Amino acid sequence: MSTVDVTALSGLDLMKWVQTERPADLPSIGRLLGMRFDEVEHGRIVVSLDTRPDFANPLGTVHGGIAATLLDSAMGCAVHTTLPAGVGCTTLELKVNYIRAARTDGRTLTAEGTVVHAGRRTATAEGKVLDEQGRLIAHATTTCLILRPTD
Repeated sequence: MSTVDVTALSGLDLMKWVQTERPADLPSIGRLLGMRFDEVEHGRIVVSLDTRPDFANPLGTVHGGIAATLLDSAMGCAVHTTLPAGVGCTTLELKVNYIRAARTDGRTLTAEGTVVHAGRRTATAEGKVLDEQGRLIAHATTTCLILRPTD
């Protein structure tokens, strides 16, 4: 298991660490789905994954939960980049609009999350998932609760 004290890192530094180190011994939804952190900056994250047959719904296309998870991760991590060390966040609300189906044959889906507002108690963000051709698959908004150690 990694020896990095993640509570000592700012949110931005933590996301950059995940991007560069990709700790294989750190259990996470990102590892489970094969997410990559492509871009990390203050208030913005870009993550991607390659679809696979395991992601199929009963109709044979990518299950909507995969897009929702990609969006929740991108937006939540974008919010996290705005937080100081020792402060976390969790999703209070997630609203997803699905636009078109995605195929399960190894195509790349890319999600971008961008912070709209970062306050003391809550933060909001928006996100979108695009396919390899740049077509919109889904878009979303979120509200995150800021978790301070004194709360």
